[in-house]
Amino acid sequence: MSDTGKLRISLTSERTARPVEAARIEISTAGIPDQIIDILSTDSSGRSPEIDLETPPLEYSLEPESRQPYSEYDLQITAEGYESVTISGAQLLPGETAVQELALKPERAEEEYSVLAIPPHTLYGDYPPKIAESEIKDILSSGEIVLSRVVVPEYVVVHDGPPADNTAADYYILYKDYIKNVTACEIYSTWPEAAIRANILAVMSFTLNRVYTEWYRSKGYDFTITSSTAYDQKWIRGKNTYSSINRIVDEIFDSYLSRPEITQPILSQFCDGERAVCPGAMSQWGSKRLADEGLTAVQILKYYYGDDIFINTAELISGVPSSFPGDLLTIGSSGSKVRQLQQQLNVIAGAYPLIPVISVDGIYGRETARAVREFQKIFDLPVTGDTGFSTWYKISQIYVAVSRIAELR
Repeated sequence: MSDTGKLRISLTSERTARPVEAARIEISTAGIPDQIIDILSTDSSGRSPEIDLETPPLEYSLEPESRQPYSEYDLQITAEGYESVTISGAQLLPGETAVQELALKPERAEEEYSVLAIPPHTLYGDYPPKIAESEIKDILSSGEIVLSRVVVPEYVVVHDGPPADNTAADYYILYKDYIKNVTACEIYSTWPEAAIRANILAVMSFTLNRVYTEWYRSKGYDFTITSSTAYDQKWIRGKNTYSSINRIVDEIFDSYLSRPEITQPILSQFCDGERAVCPGAMSQWGSKRLADEGLTAVQILKYYYGDDIFINTAELISGVPSSFPGDLLTIGSSGSKVRQLQQQLNVIAGAYPLIPVISVDGIYGRETARAVREFQKIFDLPVTGDTGFSTWYKISQIYVAVSRIAELR
């Protein structure tokens, strides 16, 4: 241990999506529960303060290594009225902020206690390599296509095991949360931003191909995608993400990879490029080296998938009251979109009291900018007071969650 990383915990209620205040979080080195390093408590927004914790040296995560590049910590979480949970093996990387989000289940009459054991990262642990597939699916012959256009779903249903494993559980996961989790499982957040962006785009395009083609449902399964690296991408229930990955996903979550005159997103396969080699697919370690050489995310993707690859955007984003207006909302903006934003912020303020209640007048003034800034602080967005793409859709997501309008539609 020679470097440090940061850890922050964010807790909500699984039933109401509201923040859980005054939760107790005991932090210990993984496997040594009696040696408590620190005890944290959540505030009215369900967030703990950031804490610095020791990690291995940065260079361990920048080249393929036999040494583990991240440190592991156990988190014992208790809160009045909720089941106790232990996260075993939260992974911290040097210089990065690890974000541990968790929705707590209401306490039952009988004592409940659960442990979420986090397995090794895919670049460090031993996982089966991806079974190669065609990047474009023949959907016309099967007639199984349900979607007529590319849509970002509100949720994906993740089967936590190989497709034929009937004992594996299925989980409904918000699309953006799924992408953040998979990216945190598949690459290191210490890599250059161009490599992170390239890998996020590959993860999103792969996922949207499964959504668009109804790949597993057409085979009689009731899920969207699996957590098996042999068939899909690694997703780990309870895995922490990282603020650098989260920020990029929030910026580009409606994007995917396309080829000319082909509607469906390509099934952008990848492998680590060291233990597994995948011709025609992206090497994860190779993407990092290309970024070190100064290539952009688009150049990295073209290097692996061909010069005709381009970044497309989905026509529709599901689960939101309305789409982003297209122009930045800032002081001086006015109209129905500003009024809608103000209404949603006031609903959210009922659950997050640090956000001030504002006038719903359709005018983006200083009080609206202040409310937006508080929202951005709570949800790890760039604190500008302006409402761009990332902030608009995050406000929509939280508004839907706390108001439960999704259940009424």
